[in-house]
Amino acid sequence: MTETIICQFQTIDNEKTGPELEIPKNITISQLQILINELLKNEEEIPYSFYVNDTEITDTLLKTMEEQKTSTEQVLTIIYQPQAIFRVRAVSRCTSSLAGHTEAILNVNFSPNGKQLASGSGDSTVRLWDLNTETPKKTLEGHSNWVLYVSFSPDGKKLASGGMSGDIIIWSVETGEKIGKTLTGHSKWITCLSWEPFHCDPTCRRLVSSSKDGTSRVWDTVNSTCDLLLSGHTKSVTCVKWGGEGFIYTSSQDCTIKVWSAKDGRLVRSLEGHGHWVNTMALNTDYIIRTGPFDHKTFQVDSLSEEESKKLAIEKYQSTKGNRTEKLVTGSDDFTLILWDPTVNNKQVARMTGHRQLINQVCFSPDMRIIASASFDKSIKLWDGNKGDFIGTLFGHVGAVYQISFSSDSRLLVSGSKDSTAKVWDIKSKKLLNDLPGHSDEVYSVDWSPDGQRVATGGKDRILKIWRF
Repeated sequence: MTETIICQFQTIDNEKTGPELEIPKNITISQLQILINELLKNEEEIPYSFYVNDTEITDTLLKTMEEQKTSTEQVLTIIYQPQAIFRVRAVSRCTSSLAGHTEAILNVNFSPNGKQLASGSGDSTVRLWDLNTETPKKTLEGHSNWVLYVSFSPDGKKLASGGMSGDIIIWSVETGEKIGKTLTGHSKWITCLSWEPFHCDPTCRRLVSSSKDGTSRVWDTVNSTCDLLLSGHTKSVTCVKWGGEGFIYTSSQDCTIKVWSAKDGRLVRSLEGHGHWVNTMALNTDYIIRTGPFDHKTFQVDSLSEEESKKLAIEKYQSTKGNRTEKLVTGSDDFTLILWDPTVNNKQVARMTGHRQLINQVCFSPDMRIIASASFDKSIKLWDGNKGDFIGTLFGHVGAVYQISFSSDSRLLVSGSKDSTAKVWDIKSKKLLNDLPGHSDEVYSVDWSPDGQRVATGGKDRILKIWRF
């Protein structure tokens, strides 16, 4: 039996790197790291993960080949992918339990640089929290009914909040004052808000909203006007996403997902395949779009010029996305997920089945490799982000799982549940890392700050909790 094998390194986009090489079969991960960094002529050493037939090499190449029963006669393709340079530590302790809201906290959201935190509540207010002192900063009053959704603009300077009455208010994060007029036009409550990505427009002027009234609207937040009305769904629009390729995606209780041109509001295509309400959507570009120009280096930078920021955002978007298309995953009341390639066609890439009850939320890991789905069946399932293959199930909650959020290095996941706990999971081992107890009722909303420092949870007990490592 030969001790060496001919291999070819490839990127996740199937681009060959370097020539075919003869390497020892018992080569280790650390030796593969040195080899690929040499091939790529990296000035600074970058950590990579390696895969043979979609199985990650965790020990030696030989061990993975034996598990896979890989042929030694052919050239072996080794896929490599850069890992996050920084590591996020798992949160384990509650550093603050912040009272103030007089009704359930329905939505929590960190700003793109991780410096600000906002919460929306059934008490009709939005609250901004100071993360340095972990104390209340401002209470924003203006809604006449429940605040269902809050969303920071990609530059972190504005906050949009959508309410039960169908109204949307834009706030200045710095002063807490209302910007312009209240955006009115929806006849029923707001279900989701999404800003135009920073790399498309660094002024962060436009925002899209979806509503129970079956329409979505694109707003100019400077003039307080509605630029585009996206109507075509026959029932409530449950979720809206503004993608990085010039498209807006909407999902609906009419079982369809629609793709719109962000430029003129034209319907590009309709995606059909679900047998019941579509509840949730996620794009593989969500994390890059959310963080805009900020990354593990610039989270610490307070002042970048608009030009520098836009250049950073474009470079980050293009380097992270590479040659991959913008993929969309949808979760439904029919217990299934569907993976789409919506910028290319209306065909399904994969149909993912296995949940036994409705799917409440789906999300892509920041490195685009993994999809996580949270369900009322008390489980979280993990899927391959490119092909939709099933990876594993995270069991531990004893109630419906409402929301999930990945850490910025894609290694950890936090979940919030009806069972009044949040939990932190290790994606690689698929095991529970930490229980986060302390809430006295259902946990409706969770978010992991993009800088990796904190997790925020809020729910029915009206308490906002901040967790750290």
